[in-house]
Amino acid sequence: MAKTAISPTRSENYPEWYQQVIKGADLAENSDVRGCMVIKPWGYAIWENIQRRLDAMFKATGHENAYFPLFIPMSFLEKEAQHVEGFAKECAVVTHHRLEPDGQGGLRPAPDSKLEEPLIVRPTSETIIGATFARWVQSYRDLPILINQWANVVRWELRTRMFLRTTEFLWQEGHTVHASAEEAQAETRQMLDVYAAFAEGAMAMPVIKGEKTAGERFPGAVATYSIEAMMQDRKALQAGTSHFLGQNFAKAQEIKFQNVAGELQHAWTTSWGVSTRLIGGLIMSHSDDDGLVLPPKLAPAQVVILPIYRNNEEKSAVLPYCQSLKSELESQRYDDEPVRVRIDDRDLRGGDKKWQWVKRGVPVLVEVGPRDVQSGGVFRARRAIDAKGVGVPRSEFVATIANTLAEMQQGLFDRAAAARDAATVEIADLAKFEKFFADDAPGGLAYCHFTDGPAMEAKLKELKVTPRCVPLVGGESSGKCIFSGEATSRRAVFARSY
Repeated sequence: MAKTAISPTRSENYPEWYQQVIKGADLAENSDVRGCMVIKPWGYAIWENIQRRLDAMFKATGHENAYFPLFIPMSFLEKEAQHVEGFAKECAVVTHHRLEPDGQGGLRPAPDSKLEEPLIVRPTSETIIGATFARWVQSYRDLPILINQWANVVRWELRTRMFLRTTEFLWQEGHTVHASAEEAQAETRQMLDVYAAFAEGAMAMPVIKGEKTAGERFPGAVATYSIEAMMQDRKALQAGTSHFLGQNFAKAQEIKFQNVAGELQHAWTTSWGVSTRLIGGLIMSHSDDDGLVLPPKLAPAQVVILPIYRNNEEKSAVLPYCQSLKSELESQRYDDEPVRVRIDDRDLRGGDKKWQWVKRGVPVLVEVGPRDVQSGGVFRARRAIDAKGVGVPRSEFVATIANTLAEMQQGLFDRAAAARDAATVEIADLAKFEKFFADDAPGGLAYCHFTDGPAMEAKLKELKVTPRCVPLVGGESSGKCIFSGEATSRRAVFARSY
């Protein structure tokens, strides 16, 4: 067997491989707080690129950024019954505002500092933002309100996995208010489209857009839409959600406005969000047994130059060559931005240094030694394409770098799409469904007709499968529910999931 940089491999132990990719790429580590993680500079740089691109897409659709409190009065959640029921088990609660010595060398909450009303550490912000919007909205002239916030949230998870499910994570949450149901529904679908465009265009991760079934709907929403991706282990990942909240939260938080006719009515609201879970999706969509593989559009560095020399004389020739090469590359543009280039001149063995960058997923590695300086060339390796590398004339390398990155970006998408298509089936028979999702079967995505009900719920619980979404394209067609045999016009994508 060929030696790999990551052990175990995907085929040997996929969950552990995932953790080792994160470690090898130096993305994050477990913190001293149970269930939380420290996002390290390389991992955070990826998040910053995600954030920067999405932020521009939000602003292009008319949204503005704001910030709302981390703490939410418990009474706010209680106003929306479905909402509080959906999040109650995940809430962290603040009950005191001061500590005091406990008399034994430690600390305790001061008994006389108990809060009059407990505060919930933000699991999501519909209620606190809704209460704010109620003050902002008076007339139809105040609408629509289109707000986004970049923030952290806390959901008390029992089983955590870095980036995919942690007690605290980073995200953005959009919250909007509209004068009509039609406007709010259009907003919900528009933001779903934004997420899908980002996932496929920047992350090179193909997704299915669809509506969640009733059992998978966001607590308190009228309708929830999601983008669903398939990872290399054939499990599905919910990569983003957009919720049409109807008037539910507007009624709970008293968001009212005077319409054109002078009548007072409740507004219509939406919310939508993606999180650092996207980094987990990025890892599991593209990475291999040598570590992280990054799509060029999100790579903190798209090209890393490794100078190679044995003495000061060679160093004096190689380093200026690398610096001028870096400047030439940065003058080239890829995806309407200068190419991102780093020189790694750390005092480490060349092989160790190279493998560090391979495990970090850098799209293009360039080695430059004295012979390359003399010949006017570079030694180039493209991640997951030609790992051993090849000599290329410097002028050709610089002139074609944008095309190289574009081809690598498209190649990752095409590879992920082909893997998803190969693991996607149509199933019209329960026995085939059970076989497809048997414990010893690889699984994948199954398109099946269904009706919500006890028969479906029981079978899915047994097989540990969930309905991912009813696709916006191909979700309506006549058939029979594979679980109950009833006639239905609804068709969903089913899968095991994260």
